[in-house]
Amino acid sequence: MGNQTLFAEQYLAESKTIIDQIDRNAIEKMTVLLVNLRNNNGRLFLVGVGGGAGHAGHAVNDFRKLAGIESYSPSDNVSELTARTNDEGWDTTYEAWLKVSHLNKNDMLFVFSVGGGDLKKNISPNIVRAVSYAKTVGASVIGVVGRDGGYTGSVADACVIVPTVNKDMVTPHTESFQALIWHLIVSDPRMQLMSNKWESSTK
Repeated sequence: MGNQTLFAEQYLAESKTIIDQIDRNAIEKMTVLLVNLRNNNGRLFLVGVGGGAGHAGHAVNDFRKLAGIESYSPSDNVSELTARTNDEGWDTTYEAWLKVSHLNKNDMLFVFSVGGGDLKKNISPNIVRAVSYAKTVGASVIGVVGRDGGYTGSVADACVIVPTVNKDMVTPHTESFQALIWHLIVSDPRMQLMSNKWESSTK
């Protein structure tokens, strides 16, 4: 029990440090880009791998329902995703999905990734290819990533890089703050068109 309590204290203390260090300007820039996306009737495509894929599906709901942005995630279509993986290979799954969706300069790609992708190290190559394709067609790219930001961090129009405060906790901290940041953004009065049920029921 004592060790578990100590671990909880450590994890939460590290989370406090991350909150203090998070780049507020990057969050603001992402929010402004998303407001402009909606104002221009652009579409939002969200991609991630592992926990990031789960975040993408959840965030699609929030951006559609609360913020009124037409949003999609390729990982929500498990039939197409697995068919493309089986027939064409994992690397091109998201890129091919975006091509069929006619991603264009009016749209935006939102990345949830711990490392941000790195082709040389074969880390999340499908994320790298999706981001590269988005840049090629002129779509905006935003993201919440960890470590040094990887490829996403180096080319995104706005990107929050979750600070590393404990190299043994990079993945859980990054994925925790991905959820915190997108919930922060959809709760911003500039973004939120509809209140959540519990908040609206108490008014």
